[in-house]
Amino acid sequence: MKLHNKENREVLKERILQSKEHRMTVSFYNYYHLKNPAFVRDYLFIEFDKLGVLGRIYVAREGINAQASVPTRNWDAFVDFMNSVDYLRGLRLNTAVENDDKSFFKLIVRLKDKIVSDGLNDETFDVTDKGTHLSAADFNQLTDDPETILVDMRNHYESEVGHFEGAWCPDVDTFREQLPLVVDELADKKDKKVVMYCTGGIRCEKASAWLKHNGFQNVYQLEGGIIKYARDAKEQGLPIKFRGKNFVFDERLAESINGEIIAHCHQCGKPADTHVNCKNKACNLLFIQCDACAEKMDGTCSPECQHEIHLPEEEQVERRKNKDSGIRIFSKGRFKSGISAPSS
Repeated sequence: MKLHNKENREVLKERILQSKEHRMTVSFYNYYHLKNPAFVRDYLFIEFDKLGVLGRIYVAREGINAQASVPTRNWDAFVDFMNSVDYLRGLRLNTAVENDDKSFFKLIVRLKDKIVSDGLNDETFDVTDKGTHLSAADFNQLTDDPETILVDMRNHYESEVGHFEGAWCPDVDTFREQLPLVVDELADKKDKKVVMYCTGGIRCEKASAWLKHNGFQNVYQLEGGIIKYARDAKEQGLPIKFRGKNFVFDERLAESINGEIIAHCHQCGKPADTHVNCKNKACNLLFIQCDACAEKMDGTCSPECQHEIHLPEEEQVERRKNKDSGIRIFSKGRFKSGISAPSS
């Protein structure tokens, strides 16, 4: 029985790039106590694989977090399957604002300690006591109030390419790092209305409960995050308060919300908002690069990396040994837009 995808990623990628099959990119999550997450992990892999689903699904004792690509021809069967399972039934399926059929190249279903790494001890507070969910219209109305504090619960490289007008975008690398920072920075504003948002809503589910546990009295969160907001606002003819691109965690890396470019190339400083990974596999730095710099630098982040990608493959492999192959994040180019923590 097939329980893992063992094919080479590059082979899978080329297959999808050459395919003419239309797909829908979707995300969903559910905080749900799973008694046997290992069984759930295997079951989901088997059933999603049958449907041709690709993507990244995390399973933990606390629930499920998924970003996936579903063949359009199998969409109805996918929804039927979701509704046949207790812990998947009736979930909000956030479909992408932009679909290019190339968001994922393989299926990964992975066991995790948590579906979002937050550094919190869930035994110390009520994770179900969440903030009030806001529709797109309610979000616009509440954030029109200058007394409302709007907080971007994403990492700096996400908010750098796109964020809501007037939002405080904490300068952090991880959600785990952000949670205590937000509580500390807003410690004297616990009676204020605090509205939070993230990509699809999952981070705000935990963050809103954490703020309420720490004494914040009026906590709100954007239902379905930026993805649902953008879709609903367009359908309802509402003013769209989001500027720039919405960073997403798949091969696309971002989807445009209003066409505005608010970020800058990390190499030359010209307007740009395309995130790339350095072509030097030993580096793999995630950074923003304009088309001109991409051509000039061969898609690398530095002269050193540019030199290294032209070395013989055997030497490149040797240089990669004992190096961390994970994604590193460009930090020195964090945007300086005047957005800072709310003043007293």
